[in-house]
Amino acid sequence: MIDILLALSGIVLLAPLLIICFVVTVLSSPGPALFRHKRVGYNGKHFDCLKFRTMVTDAPERLHRLLDTDPVAAAEWAASRKLRYDPRITAIGSLLRKSSLDELPQLFNVLKGDMSIVGPRPITDEELERYESCVGAYLACRPGITGLWQVSGRSSVTYGKRVACDTFYARNWSMALDIKIMIVTIPSLLASDSAF
Repeated sequence: MIDILLALSGIVLLAPLLIICFVVTVLSSPGPALFRHKRVGYNGKHFDCLKFRTMVTDAPERLHRLLDTDPVAAAEWAASRKLRYDPRITAIGSLLRKSSLDELPQLFNVLKGDMSIVGPRPITDEELERYESCVGAYLACRPGITGLWQVSGRSSVTYGKRVACDTFYARNWSMALDIKIMIVTIPSLLASDSAF
C-alpha cells in the first residue's frame, strides 16, 4: 500500500518531468519513447519493465558487433553487463541514464504491483543465472526502482558486488532499511557519475 501511495504521488508530482522526458526522447532519435524489457520479478514472475528509451533502435546488433570486434569491451561486458563507452546510447539517453530519469516510468510498474519503490535491481533471465546460490533471495522480493546496489556505486561496482547487495537487502529487509535507502538515493544520484 505504501508503494502504491508513493508511486501515485511520484507520478502526480513528476508529471511535467515525465512529459518532458517523453517528448525529448521522441524528438531526439527515431523510435518509441518507452522501452519495455522482460525482467524477472517476485517469485520468478516475468514482467515488462518500463524505461524511457535511451538507446538506438538497432542496439542489439550494435552490441553484438562491438563485442565481436573489441576484446576490451567484451571483457567489460562480461564482468559487469555494462559498458562505460556504449555506442548504443543516444545523446539524450546518456543524460537520462546519468540522472536516472530513464527509470521514472517504473512508477507505473509499481502501480501494477510488478515492482516496489525499494528492492533489488530488476534483472533478465540471463542475469538471474549469475545469482547462483543467491537466486532464492532475489526471487523473494519485488524488484525496486532504487535499492542498495543503486546507492552503493551503481555501474561502477562489479556484478558480484551487485549480487551481494541484492542478497543482503533480501535477507535483511526492514522498513528502516527501505527508509535509509530512499533517504540516500537522491544525494547518491546527485553526487555520482557512476551511472552509464
